[in-house]
Amino acid sequence: MGKKSRVKTQKWGTGATAMATPKEMLSLISELLQKCSSAAPPPGQEWAEYIQIRSLVEKIRKKQKGLSVMFEGTRETYFTELMAWAAENGASCEGFEICHFGEEGYGLKATRDIKAEELFLWVPRKMLMTVESAKSSVLGPLYLQDRILQAMGNVTLAFHLLCERANPNSFWQPYIKTLPSEYDTPLYFEEEEVRHLQATQAIQDVFSQYKNTARQYAYFYKVIQTHPSASKLSLKDAFTFDDYRWAVSSVMTRQNQIPTEDGSRVTLALIPLWDMCNHTNGLITTGYNLEDDRCECVALQDYKKDDQIYIFYGTRSNAEFVIHNGFFYEANAHDRVKIKLGVSKSERLYAMKAEVLARAGIPSSSIFALHGADPPMSAQLLAFLRVFCMTEEELKDYLVGDHAINKIFTLGNAELPVSWENEIKLWTFLETRAALLLKTYRSTSENDRSLLEQPELSFRARVAIQLRLAEKQILEHAVRCGRARREHFQRQLEEGAPLPRCQESSISLLENSHPESGLPLSLHHLDEADGALEGLAGAEPGDGLLLNGAVTMENGDGTPHEVEQSAKRTGDEAVENTMYGSGTDTSIRSFP
Repeated sequence: MGKKSRVKTQKWGTGATAMATPKEMLSLISELLQKCSSAAPPPGQEWAEYIQIRSLVEKIRKKQKGLSVMFEGTRETYFTELMAWAAENGASCEGFEICHFGEEGYGLKATRDIKAEELFLWVPRKMLMTVESAKSSVLGPLYLQDRILQAMGNVTLAFHLLCERANPNSFWQPYIKTLPSEYDTPLYFEEEEVRHLQATQAIQDVFSQYKNTARQYAYFYKVIQTHPSASKLSLKDAFTFDDYRWAVSSVMTRQNQIPTEDGSRVTLALIPLWDMCNHTNGLITTGYNLEDDRCECVALQDYKKDDQIYIFYGTRSNAEFVIHNGFFYEANAHDRVKIKLGVSKSERLYAMKAEVLARAGIPSSSIFALHGADPPMSAQLLAFLRVFCMTEEELKDYLVGDHAINKIFTLGNAELPVSWENEIKLWTFLETRAALLLKTYRSTSENDRSLLEQPELSFRARVAIQLRLAEKQILEHAVRCGRARREHFQRQLEEGAPLPRCQESSISLLENSHPESGLPLSLHHLDEADGALEGLAGAEPGDGLLLNGAVTMENGDGTPHEVEQSAKRTGDEAVENTMYGSGTDTSIRSFP
């Protein structure tokens, strides 16, 4: 994005900005670690806790001003060196060049016509920064001693990046010099910019991201200052919060999973050059070729000379893009709003409903998703709501009798309602629930549109408001669809229209279509948001990005976070809660 890069500055106590002694700094760090390791605040107090943590971090940042290791000049100064380094080490460098694309920032531009599915970009393993290369680096001794590094590959990669950045002779210097000097992830948001995210579904993740990053910084600050295995790390002289925030964001927007050399497992990696590609809708076109031991990317579509070359980051919502990548993608075909639903265990019909759902392969309590499409729900959510709204007699039809198991296979089929009354109930429920969620926002869609017209709005504030508006638009669409469907099925009921019935032969076909699956066909291909997501991790707007990084799973609140070790909130154990995660599933695959 052309922002100023870094210049090397003084160490502790050597400049006018060195306002704290190591002892004073250690006291502040201890206070931060204690605050970030405390129990989660009660509902409604998350903002207050965020402000308290942020205040402590700002105190630390003020006293650390001028202590980071930086590079001179702007990042574009080093693009020529990056391309030469890539060519020297076996990467493809013909057919494209790095170019600036206005608001999208830097990306790859075709220097010749490229056909769809043509292999145009490959990067050999030796150029990648991986957890394995970290183990073989100066970080290795500390890695062998610190269980947090061992458990969290993304943290290891962040420290690997910091150590190599501080080493002027590092093999990866040509790559590191071209990374942005700062990002647009929420870790960089000003307080007022974060306020725009209040009431959005992203806000809890933003709070967690900031708290966990601060906690990990405080923990590793102490480790670097006191652990014998950290004595040779250059970070011992100057390890600032800004350093860690930069490394976290670099990894968060770029980390990807690749196979290890023997193909037996996966490891995290940063993939130079390739991470310049920007995102568009499409399909995953990148894989890992184990035979040639390199990451390979084929063209998503035909590109003419001078076109920007895009890749598909994956089926990520805009909330995920904002939290983990620092941008909002307006044309996102996979945007969604999460909705948590469950059958109350105190309900009289709970056992029957839970059993029908279990037979359909659906949990009795889960995180689902609403979309901007019509209908605004997946087959899984439709099936859940049908069971949720069933009467006792309807439940019996799906539990007992010769055709009960066959009927399970129709639950997610929009063309085969349980009854007109059931359809009316479920669409009424959806309309009401979406309307209630809309009321939790502190501004209207009209207010947001007006704000977005203000020319002085910062990029980050604009991203936050765009996300807020997009969530409302999905919910407003759900309200309209719910109302229209409710009215339609009400007319069907009043007119005495016959219910569509599934023929036995059709049911047989459904069952035989997926003999390996215990799920009905209608529920077999679930919406991405309702199961494990696949795809690429994104980058900030100007730096594209690649394959997805961290395997993620959904927490109890449905928000995506990297798979983490359970931990107590004391000492180093508290740090095991991850602060970032840019991917969702293993998306780099070996080519046949």
